[in-house]
Amino acid sequence: MSLRALPGFNLQAITLDLDDTLWPFAPIGERIEQVLHHWFLQHAPKTAEQFPISAMRRLRQRVIERYPQYAHDASWLRRKGIEIALTESGHDPALTDAAYDTFFAERNRVDFYPDAHAALLRIARRVPVCALTNGNADLAAIGIAEQFHSHVTARAFGKAKPDPAIFLHACQTLGSTPANTLHIGDDVEADILGARRAGLKTCWLHREDARDRHPGWPRRDFIPDLVFSDLAQLADWLEAQTPS
Repeated sequence: MSLRALPGFNLQAITLDLDDTLWPFAPIGERIEQVLHHWFLQHAPKTAEQFPISAMRRLRQRVIERYPQYAHDASWLRRKGIEIALTESGHDPALTDAAYDTFFAERNRVDFYPDAHAALLRIARRVPVCALTNGNADLAAIGIAEQFHSHVTARAFGKAKPDPAIFLHACQTLGSTPANTLHIGDDVEADILGARRAGLKTCWLHREDARDRHPGWPRRDFIPDLVFSDLAQLADWLEAQTPS
């Protein structure tokens, strides 16, 4: 469906998911596990022995279940898991900061989808863009902060997608009305359902690497306003709607 066909739509701004929208997260997830384990081997060998990667995964799930009040804060959960692993294995929990810094540096070493970075530049030239994420990516460390008007995280806001409140907060930072804001993301529930409930227009980014999980749009009660397979298509659409 073209947004031209929606009565009263006047695109004022865009909210944009990050992980699995601008870059695939799975390779990052694998690397951060390896890097953190290597750090333990060097600086906390008893932790590396007691908490190999598989055990750290189980510990992370245990932390999530034990501290549901921090479900919106990926950084707190990661840091707490490191602290518990160090403590339970007999190392000084004061090492937590150094271990977390190593993790965080690797977390922000991203490999963009081939289309994503150039498309982001094209999109940001047309309308203000707010990064809206449940994750903990650092836009400055990645080198794309200048392409964004604002950056709203679940950690800072206190609630995560798909809660409509975080979408409405992002609109406030942009100075846009929800009805005239387009949210772009890959996650059916967190991105598309959440944005729809908040009154935003929605663009489902249905990338090739997600098609095993969702061959097509999986819900029957509604469909997104737009569906594209990459950000370049979205940039093409945007340029067609807002010619120079």
